Amino acid sequence: MLLTDDGVSIEARYQPSPGPGTEPSGRLALVVGHGFSGALERPALRRVASAFQQRTAVITFSFRGHGRSGGRSTVGDREVLDLAAAVRWARRLGHRRVATVGFSMGGSVVIRQAALYGKADEIQPLQDVHQGERTGRSPGRTDGVLGSPRDVPGSPGEVTDASAGPTDGAAPDAVVAVSSPARWYYRGTAPMRRLHWAITRPTGRLVSRYGLRTRIDPGGWAVDPLSPVAAAPLIAPTPLLIVHGDRDPYFPLDHPRMLASAADPSTSELWIEPGYGHAETAASPDLLARIADWAAAHA
Repeated sequence: MLLTDDGVSIEARYQPSPGPGTEPSGRLALVVGHGFSGALERPALRRVASAFQQRTAVITFSFRGHGRSGGRSTVGDREVLDLAAAVRWARRLGHRRVATVGFSMGGSVVIRQAALYGKADEIQPLQDVHQGERTGRSPGRTDGVLGSPRDVPGSPGEVTDASAGPTDGAAPDAVVAVSSPARWYYRGTAPMRRLHWAITRPTGRLVSRYGLRTRIDPGGWAVDPLSPVAAAPLIAPTPLLIVHGDRDPYFPLDHPRMLASAADPSTSELWIEPGYGHAETAASPDLLARIADWAAAHA
């Protein structure tokens, strides 16, 4: 278990590289963020992890409110803290190169986390930033908690020094966003209208808890977090890969195109995948292999 900066326990798993006798410092680690209602033990995420492990080390985890992790889902806001804890864990395990790969909700999280924890400049207090400013700092409910997540005592990779600065070890070396939304509150497809019902209505949250095993924060967002499309231009110089299927039933192609248009063209790529549907469930072995190879080449 990892412990985030706001005190949420996050279940996580490390799968080392298959290369015999290879030290972690010489290998890339992929930190994988699942989609909404996913979890560490879900078959789709395990299949992704297995495919990635054929090429390099992998860390998978359950976002807050999912699986055995604590807390409640904030659907992309405070989840940046969960991802930061996992990236730091990869560094503490010895990996000098770490790439984040996120699917759907996880895609929005990896984009936002790279902007918030990026290498280009220092973190400023979140309360000083407002939505729409090109500062890369979320005005949402992560206020006051961007810091150094700590490992739970007794867990693998336990670290006793919790005094690291806000960006220490949390910045990824490359970012891959798969099936990510570009903007909040999109309801243009039937699956997204159902998802909004599950998130915003008491009955929907009850169904989500017992049917999808996902616990949602009923308080919602006090202030809208920085959106993925607003965060995308703030990731550079960190390489960014945007992957989207032309048959995605949740987010049509204007979402990846908006992200690509907002991102720095010198450090970003857009892959529109023919026949691909949505997120980790639909990702083919070939696509996963190409994503891992891209990360290895760019991180």
